[in-house]
Amino acid sequence: MPVESGSSAAARQAKTKRKSHSLSIRRTNSTEQERSGLQRDMLEGQDSKLPLSLRSNLLDLFSQIEREFENLYIENLELRREIETLNDRLAPDGQTFEGADLAKGALKTKASHSTSQLSQKLKTTYKASTSKIVSSFKATTSRAVCQLVREYVGHRDGIWDLSVTRTQPVVLGTASADHTAMLWSIETGKCLLKYLGHQGSVNSIKFHPTEQMALTASGDQTAHIWRYQVQLPTPQPVADMSQQTPCEDDVDFSDKDEPDGEVEGPNDCPSVRVATTTLRSHQGVVIAADWLVGGKQVVTASWDRAANLYDVETSELVHSLTGHDQELTHCCTHPTQRLVVTSSRDTTFRLWDFRDPSIHSVNVFQGHTDTVTSAVFTVGDNVVSGSDDRTVKVWDLKNMRSPIATIRTDSAVNRISVSVNQRIIALPHDNRQVRLFDMSGVRLARLPRTNRQGHRRMVCCSAWCEDNASCNLFSCGFDRQAIGWNINIPALLQEK
Repeated sequence: MPVESGSSAAARQAKTKRKSHSLSIRRTNSTEQERSGLQRDMLEGQDSKLPLSLRSNLLDLFSQIEREFENLYIENLELRREIETLNDRLAPDGQTFEGADLAKGALKTKASHSTSQLSQKLKTTYKASTSKIVSSFKATTSRAVCQLVREYVGHRDGIWDLSVTRTQPVVLGTASADHTAMLWSIETGKCLLKYLGHQGSVNSIKFHPTEQMALTASGDQTAHIWRYQVQLPTPQPVADMSQQTPCEDDVDFSDKDEPDGEVEGPNDCPSVRVATTTLRSHQGVVIAADWLVGGKQVVTASWDRAANLYDVETSELVHSLTGHDQELTHCCTHPTQRLVVTSSRDTTFRLWDFRDPSIHSVNVFQGHTDTVTSAVFTVGDNVVSGSDDRTVKVWDLKNMRSPIATIRTDSAVNRISVSVNQRIIALPHDNRQVRLFDMSGVRLARLPRTNRQGHRRMVCCSAWCEDNASCNLFSCGFDRQAIGWNINIPALLQEK
């Protein structure tokens, strides 16, 4: 009997496979024709504003899509059978194929194949810079322990900014779109004082470095300096609002618990209605303000594209800092030196140097592609900037050509803050999240966000408090509340 060659046997096997595959497709087509006929009969009896011809075309398109998926499913079954056959043959030799990986590679469509090629090209292109660019989705081997300690509820509109006093008594200050600023007891969550001197949204609040004075910026085109005196209430036992659990990444996003009505503000809270000093020079909304080191001068940032430097004692305008092409979004001062950084919608932020009274050098940072929402100093020679382009960048003041670290996120970044002691960056996002990174760009944690805790709307600002044991991080958002968090970073993560 003649022996059949290996090539002819393989050809016949392939021909048989194609024949069976074509038969399965014919069966699918015939079944689909019967199904589409039934669907067309059903369409005639349904009430719809779409023309029958258009509905029929849509059905034909969906039928074609379904056939394609059925064909892929059939190919998947055949490939799995081949994998099982190969594994049976290679098992005596101690070799096997990973069926899942092989099937996944063989089942890629043209679109997914081109996506894979693009992904590989991106990996090759950015291979040299992966040490600087850190994705926010990078998993960490150890997680920070984050606990929601207290909520501060009382504003009638969104909270734009918050800050913590640098001197005793340590209190929390919030600035809201409801035209008020409030001071809160960190331990009890009780409102201690309400400032009612502004005629517009209060966009920023900062405390004097040594005295009991607050600086607020407003949409009424002014900045106010006002004094406060508060009496801290007796601390109450802290309610266990959440278990101490590692910050989770797979949390549920839900607005079912979103309050519809207005939140009643505290009625028995003392108030201050008159400012000690009113700073007037801007022609637009004053979006932010801060104290220079020493507390004798303040800087304000406005939508009129200028930042102004004022003398606190005389209320006189000392310098007008111009150069930005669009509205300013934030300003920040260095904790120990006479340096100011301003950010703008023109995608840049600028460094202003007032250490020499005769020279006001300006450096422009152009590392972002969208609005720079904030830029803040660290204790060292670094500036951290956040942007609507979904990135946060760490800069070295001694080398401003390129950032030393870039953090890429999945949402626009608002007013960031950096911990003085632990050097941790807190990122408030438009998507209601707050993420924590170290200065090298490694993600440490994401604060809990579930139906029962966390912010329900955009998180506008974050602020660290180094002098409080129960709450060392605060966040506020447009859900009209501020939240106090306890963040415990393992020593292993801090060393990294």
